[in-house]
Amino acid sequence: MTTSLTNDAATEIRITTLHATRGMNFWSKRPVIRMDLAVGDFENISSADAEHFTPQLLNALPGLRDHECSIGSPGGFVLRLKRGTYAPHIIEHVALELQTAIGHRVGFGRTRGGDTAGEYTVVFEHDHEQVGMRAAALALEIVQRAFAGTLDTVEPALTELAALSKTPDTPPLHQRVFCGITGGGARAETQQELVRRLEAMGRQDPLVIDASPAYLLQAGLPYTYADMAIILDENPTDVPERYRETDNARKLLSIVTDAVRTDGVVICPAKAWELQDYARDQDLRVAIFRTDEDVTRRDQRVAMAVGRVRGGEIWLERCGDPRSAGTLRDDIPAEAQVAAALGEYVLSNACSD
Repeated sequence: MTTSLTNDAATEIRITTLHATRGMNFWSKRPVIRMDLAVGDFENISSADAEHFTPQLLNALPGLRDHECSIGSPGGFVLRLKRGTYAPHIIEHVALELQTAIGHRVGFGRTRGGDTAGEYTVVFEHDHEQVGMRAAALALEIVQRAFAGTLDTVEPALTELAALSKTPDTPPLHQRVFCGITGGGARAETQQELVRRLEAMGRQDPLVIDASPAYLLQAGLPYTYADMAIILDENPTDVPERYRETDNARKLLSIVTDAVRTDGVVICPAKAWELQDYARDQDLRVAIFRTDEDVTRRDQRVAMAVGRVRGGEIWLERCGDPRSAGTLRDDIPAEAQVAAALGEYVLSNACSD
């Protein structure tokens, strides 16, 4: 059955967010363009509902025939078009193909549902930030024209993108920091306490970054490499509900792990075993902390160092050598004090590995 699409329907998709996410991010270890869409009536209109849609789109962008999509082989995306797929997913592929058509080597993209019905997040990689940003808007325009039955050529879009590609690109990130801290709470306090302890050790102006989950989601990691990461908890509170779900939350918080140098250290809560295992899979060392004495044998056996609270004091242990790191204060959260003390302790090479 063919659906009759009016011009009003064809202009109903709106961009609600469009920006470049630099550095490692929720979707990729490479920079991506993120575009949030409100699709209106297109929530229920697929490529199979408009008889002219697929022929017009493929005639204008023949390179789409090579896209594998989830089918896993060339022609997979065309099969999805014929069976019926929806505007946000198509926009993702068109944005990638526009870049490919001017010689850029890109292929990664994802389309996911948003926080409410009719909202979607589209992300895709780019070789040139401004080209990627413009490709997003042009892809939306092209897909809407194809649904309206008015798409004949994309040559003006390709000419524009080719010219834009010759302009200076945004410089890549090359920032190295000592530690990135993330989690749902006590980040600022942990940052201040760790800096205080590091300066007391003689390290001047240590770069310790408060990497809030909201910032990680919106802009990506603001640095490239770190010697250490601290994940204070598994509960981001400053992001939309879908990113608070267990798997998404862990993926979001683990972004700080991705930037830790080989053989660096990730400090995690005890019993946050998925976060710990992810760090170890990256060949990183793991230290764990609790604000009480409840640390399992599994934790003690595999962690390089352990921090806990006992009798109102912070106790740190590595290589079977427990020592006090001072009395727990009541002016900042306990987890901030224990995690910061553990960070200093690991750095001080309490014993050889």
